[in-house]
Formats: sequence, structure tokens, C-alpha cells
Amino acid sequence: MTNEVSLFQGGNLPSYLKNRELDEVTKSLISGNTSKRISIKGGVFRMLSGGKEIAINEDRAMNMVVVNAAPKVSRSYYKDGYDPDAEKPAPPTCWSPDGEVPDASIKEPLHKNCADCPMNVKGSGQNDSRACRYQRRLAVVLENDLGGDVFQLALPATSIFGKNENGKMPLNAYAQHLAGFNVPITAVVTEMRFDTSAETPKLTFKPIRPLSEQEFDQVQKQGQTPAAKQAITFTVAKQDGAPQLENKADEAAAEKKAEKKQEKKEAFVS
Repeated sequence: MTNEVSLFQGGNLPSYLKNRELDEVTKSLISGNTSKRISIKGGVFRMLSGGKEIAINEDRAMNMVVVNAAPKVSRSYYKDGYDPDAEKPAPPTCWSPDGEVPDASIKEPLHKNCADCPMNVKGSGQNDSRACRYQRRLAVVLENDLGGDVFQLALPATSIFGKNENGKMPLNAYAQHLAGFNVPITAVVTEMRFDTSAETPKLTFKPIRPLSEQEFDQVQKQGQTPAAKQAITFTVAKQDGAPQLENKADEAAAEKKAEKKQEKKEAFVS
């Protein structure tokens, strides 16, 4: 240990390493579990890490900054529904990262495209809804901790689509509002607020203040971190640590192969 300490102290570091910030690779390795997300279940802001609730904010609003966003609206279908409280969260039965075709990881998709899928028909889900749900994944940081944890925020359709009604803007309308002033969404502190008139948890958005130049630079770096990229690409289940979908055909083939191998072994011994 003494030799290791002397290696990094006493002016032994190369000049290019002095006063240099840790890179994102090192940060991702020392931060432990980076699979954090914000859930709006029950009309409450819930911070989760690895699927476990670590904090609750019962205020009706929370300030954050969007640091990255999935390029398209995704879709997810759970045959038996998604239970975030399960000991082992189940992966989606089928999902699409672009809302158009099933992800390549789905070995047994319900349909070749999302538009014609039976789970996209109104009435296939609860309360005359569609069983396959729209979702937009954002990577966000909290206003009071811009350089801290990056959270996944997966928004339902009601928080994505719709019009600006008396200053209550869903995500798409909010982004269009900012674009009208030529302001990127990553350059402002955004208030996300629960719409108390909605029957199910629904968020609306509005700008609070522009970021300072230093804050903006910090946020841009946050948007390129491994945690941010994971937040916009992982499904909610995978973010919580659910295993990958297992393909039954692959399992059967593996079992058959193992059986043949065992039969050959037994035949050789006999």
C-alpha cells in the first residue's frame, strides 16, 4: 500500500493528469448500481435504485433537467402486467424501441409490426385502453444535484401527447414551446408537476429558469454518461434489473442437445 500511495503522491503524476477530472468510465465503475429511475406510481415521485425504492418526494412538483432522451417513442407489452414490487421484475413480453417494429431481442414477437399488432387495438387493455403502452424514456438530473445521479424517467402516453391547456403542457407540447424560442430542453430547469385532474398519474411540464453556462456544460457531460445512455435505452424492467427474455425454442434446443450429449456419454461408457 505504501508503494501505491507514493505512486500517486509527491508530484509523481504526469503533468497531463494533474487537476484533471475523473472520466466517465471511472465514475461508472465507482458509482456502483447506476440503474436509477423516477417512478410516478400512485401520483408520487419515487426514486428507485435497482428496482428498490430509496426515496419519496410527496410534493406535487419536482424540478429537474432533461439531459438526454430516447430518439423515438417506444412501446412495451406485458402479458401479465408489470409489477415493479415483484422480487424479480419480469421483462416485457414484447417491446419496441421505436414504436414501429419489435426489438431484435424478441425471439417470438406478437406481430411483425406494431401498427397491426392485436395488442395495439383499443380495448385490448384495461379500461378500453391498448394493452401495448406508449412510453418515452428520458435521462434526467435533479436541479439541486446537477452533477449527481442520472435517473430514468419513463413517461406514459398521457404525459407525452396532448395540447397546451392553460399552461399545462405534456412533453411534446413543452418541447415545441421551448423550440419556439430556440431554447433546447437541456438548457433549462424544468418543473414536472402532477396533473391532479387526471384519473391516472400524469405529468405536465413548464420552464423554471435557464441554466448558467457552467451548469449547461455540466449537463451536456451528464447526457453522455453511461448512466444517461442506459436510461434512454433500457426498458423499465431492465432498468430495475429484470433478466433478458428467454426464448423457449432456444431452451428446447439446448435441452435436446444436452440430452444427446448425455446419451453419447452413456453409450461410450457401456
